[in-house]
Formats: sequence, structure tokens, C-alpha cells
Amino acid sequence: MDMQISQVSKGDRDARPIASTGAMSREQLILQLNAVSGPSYLQDGLHALASYAGASHYLLVRSDLVQESGLDFVISSDWPFDLVRRLATELISGYGRIGELERCMALFQPSLAALPDDIALPDGVGRQYHILSFNVGRTRFSLLLLARESVTLSPERLRDVGLLSGYLASSTRCFEGRLERDFDLTERELECLFWIAEGKTSDEIAMILGISRNTINNYITSVMRKTATKTRSEAIAFAVRNNLV
Repeated sequence: MDMQISQVSKGDRDARPIASTGAMSREQLILQLNAVSGPSYLQDGLHALASYAGASHYLLVRSDLVQESGLDFVISSDWPFDLVRRLATELISGYGRIGELERCMALFQPSLAALPDDIALPDGVGRQYHILSFNVGRTRFSLLLLARESVTLSPERLRDVGLLSGYLASSTRCFEGRLERDFDLTERELECLFWIAEGKTSDEIAMILGISRNTINNYITSVMRKTATKTRSEAIAFAVRNNLV
């Protein structure tokens, strides 16, 4: 069943209680975000944002990588893995039907999506989820929030979460950029990675760099080994996520 995105009608909003999130104010949320640090910075921050909005689960994805194979577009999630894997097909199908203008408009207004009826959910979790889209530089992200049944999340708090998600993702990327990289690519390997990201073949890269095709293939094989990727497309996706190209 295709993913169906729709706005909640006024009657539906009136019929369902707004999530009670009074335990955490906006100021307390900001203090909590400032306090998180270390390798779990992103996960802890997303958990705080979800709790502030009244959501039970979060899923952060790279919207510009949704149509890649596998689950490489998933950045962080506390959704059950089987649910993420099942939802991936729906996201890819739905994203392919949405025009670029609609994708841009999604940055201004959170939307609702309905999970297909055949997807199993955790006990007490509703079938609708909120989608918040935002950009960090040229990279587009979407934050998907699940909530308990019969609960409507506050539009004001969702707007806060949308703004702070961009801050969190931006800060996380800067934080990760300061970490010691265990893959340690050489300058020549980075050059090859750049050119395959530009769509060049091994023969074309060999001509550009003035070295043999076999040497280029050896560099690319080394890149995939160090980055734990299996194909050139996966290596390119890895490079984009880690700001290598």
C-alpha cells in the first residue's frame, strides 16, 4: 500500500487530545540540548526533541539519499528495525512521486503520513506520524515522529522541533568533523573518490590523474575497504554523509 500523506482535518484535531508535554519547557529543552555531548550526542538530542514534542519514537533520514539502495539514508532512529525496513519501501515510493516544489514547501509546514495497515506497530503507538523537513546547508533531512494513539502533537512544539533539529544536525556534523577518522583516506584515494562522485569511470579518472586504470581501481578498492562499503554508489553516499566530497 502506498504511503498517503495528508493534513489532519480540523475535526480530527478537535477530537483528539493534544499531547501533554508540560513537563519540559522550551528553555529546559535548550538547556538539555546544551548538556548532551559525546558519541551519543545526536541520539540523546533527538530523544530530547521527541520528548518535548510529545512523540514516542523518532527517525531521522537524509531525504536526498532516500532513493539509494538499502537503508543508507537512515541517520538515527529508535523505531523498531523491522518497522524501519518496512517503511523504507513506502518512503522511496512516496518520495519519487513528490515534485521538487512540494519538497521545498515541506520545509515550511509539518505534514502527516499514515503507515500502511499491514505494518505491525509497538503497543499503543498510533499509525500516523509527523514529518518535519529541514536543510543543513545543501543537505535535506526529514525527522519522522511517531506518537501514542489518540494523541495530536502540538503544532507550536513541532515548529520548535523543526528549527532545533536543523541546529542539532548542523552541530553534530561539526562535532563529527572533529573526531579522529579511523578510515584515514590518502590524498590520492580522496581524489579518486571525488571523481567517482562526479560520475567518472576508471578510464576517465586514469586520464585525468595521469596514472594507469589498474592503479585507479586499486585506489577505489582501498577506499571501499576502509569505508566498509561494497559498491561505488555506497562509497559515494558515505563520502557525502561524511563531508568528504
